[in-house]
Amino acid sequence: MDDRLASLPDAPRPPRLLDLLRLQIRYMHYSLHTERAYVHWVRAYIRYHGLRHPAELSGAEVEAFLSWLAAERQVSPSTHKQALSALLFLYQKVLGQRMPWMDEIGRPQRQARLPVVLSHDEVARLLAALDASPVLQLFGQLLYGTGLRLMEALRLRVKDIDFERRAIVVREGKGGKDRVVMLPAALEAPLRAQLAQAHRLWAADRAAGIAGVQLPHALARKYPRAADSWAWFWVFPQATLSADPRERPPGRAAGGSGEGPAVPLRRHHLYDQTFQRAFKRALLQAGIHKPASPHTLRHSFATHLLLSGYDIRTVQELLGHADVSTTMVYTHVLKLGGGAVRSPLDQLAALSMPAATPPSGPAAAFPFPFPGAVPPHSARHLREPDPPCYPPSRTDPSPPRLNPSVPAAPACRPTPSCTAAATSAS
Repeated sequence: MDDRLASLPDAPRPPRLLDLLRLQIRYMHYSLHTERAYVHWVRAYIRYHGLRHPAELSGAEVEAFLSWLAAERQVSPSTHKQALSALLFLYQKVLGQRMPWMDEIGRPQRQARLPVVLSHDEVARLLAALDASPVLQLFGQLLYGTGLRLMEALRLRVKDIDFERRAIVVREGKGGKDRVVMLPAALEAPLRAQLAQAHRLWAADRAAGIAGVQLPHALARKYPRAADSWAWFWVFPQATLSADPRERPPGRAAGGSGEGPAVPLRRHHLYDQTFQRAFKRALLQAGIHKPASPHTLRHSFATHLLLSGYDIRTVQELLGHADVSTTMVYTHVLKLGGGAVRSPLDQLAALSMPAATPPSGPAAAFPFPFPGAVPPHSARHLREPDPPCYPPSRTDPSPPRLNPSVPAAPACRPTPSCTAAATSAS
């Protein structure tokens, strides 16, 4: 009897909680970054409560963990909300629990922050400091020249670049949306050289019999030869081969050990941290002391377009924002640096300076009260209504007319409309 029991196959073990979490996240078609973040916070939550199963815990334990993150670890509100979202996903989608305490948990309010923006000179020095690697320098120029996010640029494939139309198609950007951005003319020749280098790597992989690139949404089964085609190859391929984490079943070790078919080694796109580390080194070399990241190039792209006079709706389409209010943050950045308001301290310092030599020629018709003062024909004065809505004084002489051939505008008495225009002009 004992021999017969020993010969029976072992009963399959129930899946672990983290494996169930991964399966549910992939069922909801969340990104790989979301999967890693949720697994991290659930694992930290279990360890915080002494390896107890989350089914034995309730809202009090969740609030205790979140309070520890906010008070002891001093995490930011966005990190706090990410941990809360991971725990709510665990209880609702994986454990199938819907308790009243889930709606009573306080959610931190995230304050709006202005993005970090580099000037034109800082961007030039930063991109020049990336000259140690021509590929990374080209990648940085692409981020600034098109406003792409880091992962959107890394996932570019050969078929997404249209040299004839000078356009780049962004596939499945943030929110799963597609959009089209311009291809900078300055990057046309470098991108052709990069594609030629990538084609040599693709040809070597085909000769060596390496598995094709990863395709989204089971396209490899629908088009079996698409993974090996040149059109689906990466624009910025990685130098080494690696295994796709999504092709490894949950519970399988990273090295591919265990039962089941082995995970094939493929050629993936450039690793994101490769450019992030090079970006930090370039910041130090360029002498830029701003808390910048690769995403700062996207902020600089949008701000510099607005400075050039492009419409905010055009910038919104290029960035892929669903709401124009998201793009409006760059208009707040434009107000920094004293471009719109002149400090009275600058005028006080200018008044204390010795009088400059009176100008001669056409400039004499517009005498300035002090060097650097705003001229009367500037945008500040053009906002006043024309004709002026203020009656001329009877004691003061009429101002000299620059062109006697042009008839003088009749003076008008203050009316409600003129008063409103004068108030809005201020």
